[in-house]
Amino acid sequence: MRQATATEGMTVEITIGVQHLNRELVVESDLTADEASAAVAAALSGASTLELKDTRGRRIVVPTASIGYIEIGTESPRPVGFGNVN
Repeated sequence: MRQATATEGMTVEITIGVQHLNRELVVESDLTADEASAAVAAALSGASTLELKDTRGRRIVVPTASIGYIEIGTESPRPVGFGNVN
């Protein structure tokens, strides 16, 4: 049986501002905030692209030369079910 980790079931929202675009890219990822920060730092320190995977397994590739800013949110529990019913 697999052991659950402290961050299992947690997601982080990553917002990427791209130069010359009016809209932001918003990616919900299974990475921790520290892992996301490390991926961004590695991309900005010489790589030509920033590659992230979202919670559905899709790959998002952004050229580092066109990144305006990146906002990494705090880790939050992954929503389960149909959401809150008021």
